[in-house]
Amino acid sequence: MTLGIEQAHQHAHDHDHEHEGKHCSIPRFNSTELIVREDIMAKAKELAHLISTSDEVQFYKKAEKQIQQNEQVQELIRLIKKRQKEAVAFEKFQNPKMVEKINNEIEQLQDRLDEIPIVAQFKQAQEDINYLLQLVVSVIRDTVSQKIELDQSEPEPPASCSD
Repeated sequence: MTLGIEQAHQHAHDHDHEHEGKHCSIPRFNSTELIVREDIMAKAKELAHLISTSDEVQFYKKAEKQIQQNEQVQELIRLIKKRQKEAVAFEKFQNPKMVEKINNEIEQLQDRLDEIPIVAQFKQAQEDINYLLQLVVSVIRDTVSQKIELDQSEPEPPASCSD
Protein backbone atom coordinates (compact mmCIF):
# COMPACT_ATOMS: atom_id res chain seq x y z
CA MET A 1 0.00 0.00 0.00
CA THR A 2 1.34 3.42 -0.87
CA LEU A 3 0.55 6.51 1.11
CA GLY A 4 -1.71 8.99 -0.61
CA ILE A 5 -0.92 12.69 -0.36
CA GLU A 6 -3.90 13.28 1.89
CA GLN A 7 -2.99 10.38 4.22
CA ALA A 8 0.61 11.52 4.44
CA HIS A 9 -0.46 15.05 5.39
CA GLN A 10 -3.04 14.26 8.06
CA HIS A 11 -1.83 14.56 11.62
CA ALA A 12 -2.81 16.20 14.90
CA HIS A 13 -3.31 19.93 14.47
CA ASP A 14 -5.47 22.37 16.40
CA HIS A 15 -7.96 23.79 13.92
CA ASP A 16 -11.35 22.97 12.50
CA HIS A 17 -12.39 23.17 8.88
CA GLU A 18 -15.40 22.79 6.65
CA HIS A 19 -15.87 19.36 5.04
CA GLU A 20 -18.45 19.40 2.26
CA GLY A 21 -20.29 22.24 3.94
CA LYS A 22 -20.22 20.62 7.40
CA HIS A 23 -18.10 21.61 10.39
CA CYS A 24 -15.48 18.94 11.05
CA SER A 25 -12.74 18.60 13.66
CA ILE A 26 -10.59 16.20 11.57
CA PRO A 27 -7.63 18.22 10.28
CA ARG A 28 -6.67 18.38 6.63
CA PHE A 29 -3.39 19.84 5.36
CA ASN A 30 -1.76 20.80 2.13
CA SER A 31 1.99 20.48 1.64
CA THR A 32 2.70 24.10 2.64
CA GLU A 33 1.00 23.56 6.01
CA LEU A 34 2.79 20.33 6.82
CA ILE A 35 4.51 20.58 10.16
CA VAL A 36 7.08 17.92 10.92
CA ARG A 37 7.47 16.91 14.53
CA GLU A 38 10.79 17.77 16.11
CA ASP A 39 11.47 14.15 17.13
CA ILE A 40 10.97 12.98 13.53
CA MET A 41 13.35 15.66 12.26
CA ALA A 42 15.91 14.73 14.92
CA LYS A 43 15.78 11.07 13.86
CA ALA A 44 16.04 12.07 10.18
CA LYS A 45 19.16 14.11 10.96
CA GLU A 46 20.58 11.21 12.97
CA LEU A 47 19.95 8.86 10.05
CA ALA A 48 21.53 11.35 7.63
CA HIS A 49 24.61 11.49 9.88
CA LEU A 50 24.83 7.68 9.97
CA ILE A 51 24.58 7.51 6.18
CA SER A 52 27.18 10.27 5.73
CA THR A 53 29.64 8.25 7.82
CA SER A 54 28.96 4.98 5.98
CA ASP A 55 31.69 3.14 4.06
CA GLU A 56 29.90 3.95 0.79
CA VAL A 57 30.00 7.70 1.41
CA GLN A 58 33.58 7.60 2.66
CA PHE A 59 34.67 5.73 -0.49
CA TYR A 60 32.75 8.23 -2.64
CA LYS A 61 34.51 11.18 -0.98
CA LYS A 62 37.91 9.53 -1.49
CA ALA A 63 37.19 8.78 -5.17
CA GLU A 64 35.86 12.31 -5.74
CA LYS A 65 39.04 13.82 -4.27
CA GLN A 66 41.20 11.59 -6.51
CA ILE A 67 39.18 12.63 -9.56
CA GLN A 68 39.58 16.31 -8.69
CA GLN A 69 43.35 15.85 -8.41
CA ASN A 70 43.74 13.78 -11.59
CA GLU A 71 44.85 16.05 -14.46
CA GLN A 72 43.93 13.54 -17.18
CA VAL A 73 40.39 13.25 -15.83
CA GLN A 74 40.04 17.01 -15.41
CA GLU A 75 41.27 17.68 -18.97
CA LEU A 76 38.77 15.18 -20.42
CA ILE A 77 35.97 16.79 -18.38
CA ARG A 78 36.97 20.25 -19.67
CA LEU A 79 36.98 18.99 -23.27
CA ILE A 80 33.59 17.34 -22.87
CA LYS A 81 32.07 20.53 -21.44
CA LYS A 82 33.62 22.59 -24.23
CA ARG A 83 32.22 20.25 -26.90
CA GLN A 84 28.80 20.27 -25.24
CA LYS A 85 28.72 24.09 -25.45
CA GLU A 86 29.74 23.88 -29.10
CA ALA A 87 26.96 21.39 -29.81
CA VAL A 88 24.40 23.72 -28.21
CA ALA A 89 25.68 26.62 -30.33
CA PHE A 90 25.42 24.60 -33.55
CA GLU A 91 21.91 23.48 -32.56
CA LYS A 92 20.92 27.15 -32.31
CA PHE A 93 22.35 27.73 -35.79
CA GLN A 94 20.45 24.66 -36.98
CA ASN A 95 23.51 22.81 -38.22
CA PRO A 96 22.66 19.14 -37.58
CA LYS A 97 25.82 17.77 -39.29
CA MET A 98 28.13 19.67 -36.93
CA VAL A 99 25.95 18.73 -33.93
CA GLU A 100 26.26 15.05 -34.90
CA LYS A 101 30.03 15.36 -35.43
CA ILE A 102 30.49 17.05 -32.04
CA ASN A 103 28.22 14.53 -30.29
CA ASN A 104 30.36 11.72 -31.70
CA GLU A 105 33.47 13.46 -30.34
CA ILE A 106 31.76 13.80 -26.95
CA GLU A 107 30.97 10.06 -26.95
CA GLN A 108 34.62 9.24 -27.72
CA LEU A 109 35.83 11.56 -24.95
CA GLN A 110 33.29 10.04 -22.55
CA ASP A 111 34.50 6.54 -23.45
CA ARG A 112 38.09 7.59 -22.73
CA LEU A 113 36.97 9.05 -19.41
CA ASP A 114 35.03 5.92 -18.47
CA GLU A 115 38.11 3.74 -19.13
CA ILE A 116 40.01 5.45 -16.30
CA PRO A 117 39.73 3.17 -13.23
CA ILE A 118 39.10 5.93 -10.67
CA VAL A 119 36.18 7.22 -12.78
CA ALA A 120 34.62 3.75 -12.84
CA GLN A 121 35.12 3.48 -9.07
CA PHE A 122 33.57 6.92 -8.56
CA LYS A 123 30.52 6.01 -10.66
CA GLN A 124 30.15 2.74 -8.73
CA ALA A 125 30.34 4.67 -5.45
CA GLN A 126 27.56 7.00 -6.69
CA GLU A 127 25.41 4.00 -7.58
CA ASP A 128 26.08 2.42 -4.17
CA ILE A 129 25.03 5.58 -2.33
CA ASN A 130 21.90 5.95 -4.47
CA TYR A 131 21.01 2.30 -3.77
CA LEU A 132 21.56 2.82 -0.04
CA LEU A 133 19.32 5.92 -0.02
CA GLN A 134 16.61 4.19 -2.05
CA LEU A 135 16.77 1.20 0.31
CA VAL A 136 16.34 3.44 3.36
CA VAL A 137 13.39 5.26 1.78
CA SER A 138 11.80 1.93 0.81
CA VAL A 139 12.17 0.53 4.32
CA ILE A 140 10.59 3.66 5.81
CA ARG A 141 7.75 3.69 3.25
CA ASP A 142 7.02 -0.02 3.66
CA THR A 143 7.14 0.12 7.46
CA VAL A 144 4.76 3.10 7.58
CA SER A 145 2.42 1.42 5.08
CA GLN A 146 2.37 -1.80 7.14
CA LYS A 147 1.61 0.20 10.29
CA ILE A 148 -1.25 1.96 8.52
CA GLU A 149 -2.64 -1.36 7.29
CA LEU A 150 -2.47 -2.79 10.83
CA ASP A 151 -4.14 0.30 12.27
CA GLN A 152 -6.88 0.15 9.63
CA SER A 153 -7.65 -3.49 10.46
CA GLU A 154 -8.51 -2.48 14.05
CA PRO A 155 -12.02 -1.11 14.73
CA GLU A 156 -12.16 2.65 14.23
CA PRO A 157 -13.53 4.97 16.90
CA PRO A 158 -16.61 6.95 15.85
CA ALA A 159 -15.74 9.93 13.66
CA SER A 160 -16.56 13.44 14.85
CA CYS A 161 -18.22 14.35 11.55
CA SER A 162 -20.02 12.47 8.81
CA ASP A 163 -18.70 11.98 5.28
